[in-house]
Amino acid sequence: MRNLCLNPAKLPDQASLVFVTPSHQFPTGAILPLARRLELLKWARRKNSIIVENDHDGEFHYEGRPLESLRGLDTEGRIVYLGTFSRTVFPALRIGYLIVPKSLAPAFIAAKWLNDLHSATLEQKTLAEFINSGMYERHLRRLRRRNAARREALLEAIHKYLEPRVEVTGDGSGAHVVLWPLKRIAEDIAIGQAAMRGVGIYGISHCFLKRPSRPGFILGYSRMNGDEIREGIRLLGETF
Repeated sequence: MRNLCLNPAKLPDQASLVFVTPSHQFPTGAILPLARRLELLKWARRKNSIIVENDHDGEFHYEGRPLESLRGLDTEGRIVYLGTFSRTVFPALRIGYLIVPKSLAPAFIAAKWLNDLHSATLEQKTLAEFINSGMYERHLRRLRRRNAARREALLEAIHKYLEPRVEVTGDGSGAHVVLWPLKRIAEDIAIGQAAMRGVGIYGISHCFLKRPSRPGFILGYSRMNGDEIREGIRLLGETF
């Protein structure tokens, strides 16, 4: 599979800020390796720039030790770190958070004030109690185990029904993978045929500025049980 990771050496000369999702890039699911994380920090130092790190899937890592976040590697205050509870509690919660360098805190506070004047106080207090009681950490452990089991069911089904007709990226972390068919097929036709079998998949081409050289399909698995995943992949095998 071609390298899907950001290469700091190829950033445009005029770039002054970079937005990255190094723990599980959306949509490809690529994980930015340590060497390139360090190169990205060197780029920021050289350009005197800021990196925005969106760690929306950082809680879910399945193989080996998770890599240090860019913020954890940063020693110069160049990282604006974004996180969310929508992936770990429930999507409708819509509570995220920022960790910003001290030098940027006043600007972010002012921007928040201009944006909406206030946040959802009741939901934040409830979430804070959930965290402080230790229940959030226990919930997160259960969620990791469930997602790991669903991921295993997904990969086993892909191996049984789809390989060697596809390649897979994004299975090392997060809650979705991408299937890249080795045979050229029309993305919209494949999505339509899968839908006729009751299987919902998403094409990846709309995420690219230029149409990718071959189609890919995004499969989320965090809200399905093992039997549903296995049956869905079996039907997808008929589609492909």
